[in-house]
Amino acid sequence: MQPTANFTASNLARSLLRRSRQGALATLMPGSGDPYCSLVNVASYYDGSPILLISRLAVHTKNVIADSRVSLMLDERAEGDPLEGSRIMVGGTAEEAGGELRTTLRRRYLNAHPSAESFADFNDFSFFRIRPTGVHLVAGFGRIVDLKPEKILTSLEGADALLESEQNAIDHMNADHLDSLNLYATRLLGAKAADWRCTGCDPDGLDMSAEKHDALRLDFPRRIAALGELRVVLKELAEKARATNQP
Repeated sequence: MQPTANFTASNLARSLLRRSRQGALATLMPGSGDPYCSLVNVASYYDGSPILLISRLAVHTKNVIADSRVSLMLDERAEGDPLEGSRIMVGGTAEEAGGELRTTLRRRYLNAHPSAESFADFNDFSFFRIRPTGVHLVAGFGRIVDLKPEKILTSLEGADALLESEQNAIDHMNADHLDSLNLYATRLLGAKAADWRCTGCDPDGLDMSAEKHDALRLDFPRRIAALGELRVVLKELAEKARATNQP
C-alpha cells in the first residue's frame, strides 16, 4: 500500500473502529503478567470506543477483572497478504458496565451482533467498554501513526437528543428506507447489493451491515446533533446516491 496525498490517519482509524466486528484482545495474566491473546467480537459505543460481551468463565475476562489494561487489534481483513491491509492497536482500559450504560451497550452490541441475544443475558456474561488511551495505526509503507483518543473518538457534546432517538431512527430506516440504505451501500460506498440494514448512528455517521458482508460506515458530510439534522443529511445522501452512476 503506497502513501497518498489525501491519506488522513484519524479518518482511517475512525473507520476501522466503526467497521470492525472482530478483533484480537490482549490481556495480562494475574501474578505473572504474561500476555494472553484471544479472539473477540466487537461493537462500538456512540463515540466509537469498543464494546465487548465476554464471559466470566473465559480467561480473558478473569484477566480484565484483575487488571483492566488491555490492547485490542482491529484490521480490515483485506484479501491477499493481510500485512498489506490497515490495522489499529487500541490500548486502554476495559470497564464493566452496569445500569443505564449496560442497557445502551447491550442494545448497540446486539444491533451489530443479533445472534448474541441468545446468551447476552446469561449470568456469567458482562458488557465491557474499552476506554482508549492511545491508538497505533499501521496502514502500509509510510503510514504508521500514533494517535491520541481525541483524534479518533466522536465528540458527543450537545448530541443528547440524537443519541436518545437513535434506536427509533434505526428502526425507522430499517422499516421504511431499505432502498436508501442499499443506495448508500452500493453507490456511495461501492459495496455489493444486499439486504443492507442500519445498525447504529451517531453525530459523525451511519453504521450498516448485511449478512455475509463486511460492515460499512457511511460518514456524514457534516457533524449532526439533532434528529431533524439527521433526516436532512440522510435525504441529501440519498439524492447524491441516486445521482451517482452505478459501479
